[in-house]
Amino acid sequence: LLLLPREPSLAGKGFPQTPRVFFFFFCRAMEGKEPLVSCPVCCRELPAPSINVHLDRCLQGEAEGGESSACPQQPRQKKMRLSKSPEGSSPDEEPCKGLSPPPMFSLFQKGRGSGARASHPGAARGQEEEQPPGIPPPPPGPALSGESLTQKLEGKPLADKLRPDTLGDYMGQEQVVGEQTLLRPLLETHEIPSLILWGPPGCGKTTLAHIIAKTSKKKGTRFVTLSATSAKTNDVRDVISQAQNEKKLFKRKTILFIDEIHRFNKSQQDTFLPHVECGTVTLIGATTENPSFQVNSALLSRCRVIVLKKLSVEAMEAILMRALKSLGIQILSPDEQHAGSVNGSDSKTSESGMCIERSAVSTLAYLCDGDARTGLNGLQMAVQAQLSQLPHQRNMNGSSANRIIITEDHVKEGLQRSHILYDRAGEEHYNCISALHKSMRGSDENASLYWLARMLEGGEDPLYVARRLVRFASEDIGLADPLALTQAVAAYQGCHFIGMPECEVLLAQCVTYFARAPKSIEVYSAYNSVKACLRNHEGPLPPVPLHLRNAPTRLMKDIGYGKGYKYNPMYKDPVDQEYLPEELKGVNFFKR
Repeated sequence: LLLLPREPSLAGKGFPQTPRVFFFFFCRAMEGKEPLVSCPVCCRELPAPSINVHLDRCLQGEAEGGESSACPQQPRQKKMRLSKSPEGSSPDEEPCKGLSPPPMFSLFQKGRGSGARASHPGAARGQEEEQPPGIPPPPPGPALSGESLTQKLEGKPLADKLRPDTLGDYMGQEQVVGEQTLLRPLLETHEIPSLILWGPPGCGKTTLAHIIAKTSKKKGTRFVTLSATSAKTNDVRDVISQAQNEKKLFKRKTILFIDEIHRFNKSQQDTFLPHVECGTVTLIGATTENPSFQVNSALLSRCRVIVLKKLSVEAMEAILMRALKSLGIQILSPDEQHAGSVNGSDSKTSESGMCIERSAVSTLAYLCDGDARTGLNGLQMAVQAQLSQLPHQRNMNGSSANRIIITEDHVKEGLQRSHILYDRAGEEHYNCISALHKSMRGSDENASLYWLARMLEGGEDPLYVARRLVRFASEDIGLADPLALTQAVAAYQGCHFIGMPECEVLLAQCVTYFARAPKSIEVYSAYNSVKACLRNHEGPLPPVPLHLRNAPTRLMKDIGYGKGYKYNPMYKDPVDQEYLPEELKGVNFFKR
């Protein structure tokens, strides 16, 4: 090895003349090198993992252009050279000329002229200057073909691949990180306080922490991620110890992100208290549970709770549109859907050859219930299911390349949810319970069962419906059928005992009974009259009459408590006695 650079045949070929430098460079070049395999077409030696792709390129070049494999087609976009090209020479002027070997590092090219780029006598023909040996150029064609779309969907879930890196791409939480919020300038200036991110699954808690991590690392801040589902107290102490060393030695801040922080018990959460207090670490916790019950009050006082709401339908559609654009999937308007179904041909296709109906995107945005992770993973499942059927469709249609259309049914099947759109915490929730209440009040048993089924099949809590029925039994039926309240309480207890789906028939029986029962609002109206009387009373409320007051002591009896009270069971005839205050004498709350 030490004598090799002194060979006269290697002089001026880019090899260093210093033995030690050559030995170092040779060892670095041989480190981790794959065994070489000779190409049977162009006799070029390549690493074994790259031979198949290179052989396909060689054969494709001969079949398409009829040119020799020694003169392959130039790629559309060439990589930038590491060294300077000789003056007056361009690879585009003489494409079939013998190409020189790959350029050496600039360390060995300084001060050398064109002799450093002289052709090597043993170099393989057909090698391009811009392409390093053993690494084939990217295949021609669109960036998102059917095969590349499959590759994009492999590996990590789509929700993790498309996770935003900047606040500009973070959607659906404008009330927290919008332009006019208090947190936005703190995040942009990297003055991040200790935070507790509280919100439902898929609302963006982990994504917001990911954005903070990206921006903080650019500013030299250390970002550490732990999950309370797997981390132990020793892991937390190790991170805090490292944070203390980083702050003491390098003046470097540490941000500690704890996912599912509510999984830590009270003693584990106490570990953070002194270190968050003195600023050793900046704590960012994410939880789906109410931090008032699951996080120590002492830790809450040192952190700011950020409430993230469930994503709106508009935000979900924007997230899905961004995902479809990144995958190269075209969105069909209703007119294009109708034209495609009538003509059976493709007037417009996307780069990936796959399209999705606009109504399917809207349905997916509704059915995912504000969970971006569920929506993106459901979209991924629907696309993968259609890609798996592509070979079968090609066999059925021959060689025609019809586009693949993702419909509304494909989305529902991917989410494994029904088409019932029911928001358990939004307007639809109150609309349906109002419709059920008024249908029973109107004695329409058919409509009552319909609205009950719509709520239960949409995922409503059966105990919520049972509680409303208990209220209805006294509000709308009342004394017209006193057994209605017994029916309602029994239905509530039955739902509590057996749960869904068995308890649905209990609620159906109770709803039908109430729809058929006689109605009376006498008690309900009378009580409302009493409340109105109390609200409208001016001045202090009248005192309780003395004869109605209890007198457990002698002093109270001497004052006059209970004096003149007539004990009704001791009288055979009705007793004439006043029970209302003097100011309300003669008032009848049951009279309309």
